Amino acid sequence: MSYAYDLASGFVRRIYEMRINAPAILDAATDFPNATKFTAAWQVIRDEALSVRLNRVPRFHDIMPEQADISANDGLDWRMFVLKAYDLPVQENLARMPVLSRLLSECPEVKSAAISFLAPRKHIPSHRGPFRGIMRFHLGLSIPAQPDGRPATVMMINHQERRIADGECMLWDDTFPHEVTNHSDQPRVALLLDVWRPKMSRDMEMLSRLIVRGVQVGMRRRGISFGG
Repeated sequence: MSYAYDLASGFVRRIYEMRINAPAILDAATDFPNATKFTAAWQVIRDEALSVRLNRVPRFHDIMPEQADISANDGLDWRMFVLKAYDLPVQENLARMPVLSRLLSECPEVKSAAISFLAPRKHIPSHRGPFRGIMRFHLGLSIPAQPDGRPATVMMINHQERRIADGECMLWDDTFPHEVTNHSDQPRVALLLDVWRPKMSRDMEMLSRLIVRGVQVGMRRRGISFGG
């Protein structure tokens, strides 16, 4: 990642860590009750995701060049089909996934949404998100299995191993160190949502809204493309 990005991320992260004390793994029933809407529809969402033409989906570092260290690190693809980015809808992509689009419209607390395609044997090195004002939600859509039946995609979150299978979900704080490895010969497909953290103090709520607005302005100025 770029030096400027790392510096800014670290500064923001320290502010949130001083004001918000939260565990790495969160309780979806408490912090994101609408998670059940997505898990109930996981098979339909999976079918919509698998209908997307993968060769038209950009790699993560094509969208955000500052993420090349974790996306382009090993020559294997990590592709992101973005439907919503910090409240900015990607209408063309939403139209390709009507059921997921409807669910997103019912859940304003979801600020960003993407389908993540992780190539076989792809490793995303350890990194940390900068922004504790949102929580990360993972929903397994097409998760390869090991010969023993366990999910072949391993997530290390705060140095603890986590795995989710098809239809399983996890809510977590991506400001903790985390990395992912797909140990299979099949791609891993998952739904990733960034969810607004509830019950923040007023100052953290205001700062979080300012950060979201700043990211929106930055994306518009840079003309980021979410198409292939």
